[in-house]
Amino acid sequence: MSQPPGPIDAPPPGCPAHRGGGHTPAGPPLYGPEFAADPDRTYDKLRAQGPAAWVELSPGVDAMLVTSYDAALKVLRHPNFVKDARRWRALNEGRVTPDNPVIPMMGWRPSLLFADGDRHRRLRTSVTDALAKVDPVALRGYVEHSAVQLIDEFAQRGSADLVSEYADRLPLLVFTQLFGAPDSLVERMVTACAGMIDASQDAQQAGANLAMCLGELIAIKRQHPGRDLTSWLLAHPARLSDEEMIHQLVVLIGAGSVPTTAWIASATMLLLTDDRFAGEMSGGSMPIGDALTEVLWTLSPMSNFCFHYAIDDYELKERPGAPGVLIPKDVPVLISHAAANTDPSLAGAHVRKAGNHAHLAWSAGPHVCPAQDPANVIATTAIEKLLDLLPDMDLAVPVEHLTWRPGPFHRTLTALPVRFPALSSSVQSTSNTGEYRWTTPSSAPAVSTPPEPISTARPTGSGPRGPQRVWSSLAKWWRGQ
Repeated sequence: MSQPPGPIDAPPPGCPAHRGGGHTPAGPPLYGPEFAADPDRTYDKLRAQGPAAWVELSPGVDAMLVTSYDAALKVLRHPNFVKDARRWRALNEGRVTPDNPVIPMMGWRPSLLFADGDRHRRLRTSVTDALAKVDPVALRGYVEHSAVQLIDEFAQRGSADLVSEYADRLPLLVFTQLFGAPDSLVERMVTACAGMIDASQDAQQAGANLAMCLGELIAIKRQHPGRDLTSWLLAHPARLSDEEMIHQLVVLIGAGSVPTTAWIASATMLLLTDDRFAGEMSGGSMPIGDALTEVLWTLSPMSNFCFHYAIDDYELKERPGAPGVLIPKDVPVLISHAAANTDPSLAGAHVRKAGNHAHLAWSAGPHVCPAQDPANVIATTAIEKLLDLLPDMDLAVPVEHLTWRPGPFHRTLTALPVRFPALSSSVQSTSNTGEYRWTTPSSAPAVSTPPEPISTARPTGSGPRGPQRVWSSLAKWWRGQ
């Protein structure tokens, strides 16, 4: 594993980011059933402390959470904040152990998610170039095909849990297709990826299992390349190493599937329960796009994420002259997409309404999500197909009985039980998937937040070519051993 960059200066006296000895929680927990049931209550308390405040992500894991919209944009764009998690002082000093359940989400990996500068541009360019070859028409066809397969499994029963039986499975099935994964790997990848995001005690093993699956996939694609994201990344001029390949794919499948799962489930819930949307459905107009936008504003699928580290102590202010909060160097700084998007200061100038895409659900700055368009195709098509095949669907429990998964990073339902008139026959014959034709689209994904120049020019540097067989010991590497 690579070593942390450079020596770290001695901590300032009394700085809470550098506490030694016994652990004292620095802030309210962002985990457990109480937080999951009402995170807005915690965000309101944190806002009273300024644009950022201390929180606990897991027992013994302190971080600073940015709850202000304007301050979040500063962190996402300011050169004093970097993504390199090797700066994490508490982990380097052993106060956070490598087996902590948040490590699979926060620990440094050789991927674009943890890179800065030229290295980030090189890795990001490989991803954006590969994604540009995905034909949205063909992608929609595969989503429809997968959706019909899943719906067919419960359509004749008259009831379903749309989380475990549909939203959890559909994006992962689509991404394994985009990766060109053989059937023998699909179920293993789906199970492993789902286990990483909850930050439970099994997250370490789930992360190692996913990396091992992707290592096997890379070996297959080196021998038998195809028209898929894995093969395109392998053939890219960036010349990614096998280690870089694995972690690029981890980012793609994790960031592309887990938030999309939550997006599908939450938007479907709104369509079934919120009069602003449910009332329209009965009249034949289903504002799926409006519901999806509403979720990105008010139920951000990745509620707290986008880790950064200050390279020097930094006073974070929402605007000049406003009270500031000291951000110590080398501690995790998270963006609360959920709190920033519901920041009370947004009332008026930034009205959360259909057509306004200035939310931070896709992040902003150099690390803005490169897969917005594919994610939108997957979520929109998934809900359209569901409502098309099961138009008389209703929620099977009162909306107040719905619960949310615990964990600091995402906001997603534990279940979405529905009922509908059981179908007498299979729905498979209604599928119209078209052909899988991956080509370069004519336009690039649009950035949703206020504009900021982002360079994606292809660098001249490159990584080593050829397999390195790094996956043979990747499970140990993943755990920091």
